[in-house]
Amino acid sequence: MSQTANHFIETHIQQGGQVAIASITLAEMVYLIEKGKVPAESTTLVATELSIADGTLVEIPFDLKVARALSFIASSQVPDMPDRIIAATAYHLHVPLISRDGKIQ
Repeated sequence: MSQTANHFIETHIQQGGQVAIASITLAEMVYLIEKGKVPAESTTLVATELSIADGTLVEIPFDLKVARALSFIASSQVPDMPDRIIAATAYHLHVPLISRDGKIQ
């Protein structure tokens, strides 16, 4: 992540906030590990953080509300469906989206 993204997340956590991760992101992580773009231990680190009750990292499942929010994310702007799901999750929750992908910011 960029220094700006790290700073934003750290500040948010210090203020007692949580960081949400769309469930599709976990599948994306496996894909990126298989392609050698993300270290293999990334999934383990995220899984460990997600297992902490009342932790700072929470998983947001793909559900009907997120599916309906997809209609607000133009496929012409974000053509990749996993990226659209991530954007729709943020849109549904009314939270900022942090991504290195300029298409889904």
